[in-house]
Amino acid sequence: MAETYNGYCVKCKEKRDFQGEVAVSKSGMRMAKGTCPVCGTTVNRILGKA
Repeated sequence: MAETYNGYCVKCKEKRDFQGEVAVSKSGMRMAKGTCPVCGTTVNRILGKA
């Protein structure tokens, strides 16, 4: 179930809306992970503790 999030693309150096899935990192933080619609680079957005 992909949702739309707003994150910073390091390659484009701009904030972009991207389709992403929620994943939990090793440290227990929830983050939205997806790809930039312009350049295709992986974009992450930290959402907070799970």
